[in-house]
Order: sequence, then C-alpha cells, then structure tokens
Amino acid sequence: MPHLNTCLTILRRLIAKGDVNGIPLAERAIKEYLEATPEPARRSGLRLIQDDVLIQRDAVIGDRYDFAETINVYIEKVLVSL
Repeated sequence: MPHLNTCLTILRRLIAKGDVNGIPLAERAIKEYLEATPEPARRSGLRLIQDDVLIQRDAVIGDRYDFAETINVYIEKVLVSL
C-alpha cells in the first residue's frame, strides 16, 4: 500500500502543476508502482490510481485537465497490456 500512496501523491502534485514536461515523471511513478506491486494486485491498484486521476481531472480545467487526461490514457494503455 505505501507504493500506491506514493504514486497517488506524485500524480496529484503533477496534475496540480499541469506541466506537460511532467508526463515522463507520471509514467515513471506508475511504472515504479507496478514493479513494486505483486502481479495479482496490479490491475486493481491501477484502477484505484485511475479513479483518483479521473477525480483530479474533473476538478480542474485547462492544462491541468489535459495533463490528467493524458495520464488517464496512459493508464488505459497499461491496463490493456496487463
């Protein structure tokens, strides 16, 4: 669970900034979460992360919204590959 919370914290901060240069950091946070999580729990944990990203996305506008949506699309791609 600490890896989940770490990932969520990083993604929330990046969404709050909305800087497109933070996309590689968001992807790395998600990858690190997946590497640290046992395989059976990856999909459900990633869904929790996605739910939080969607909540953040719906609470912001402009660049922050676009950034959060980009993270959401990335998560969808990862879920397909799991």
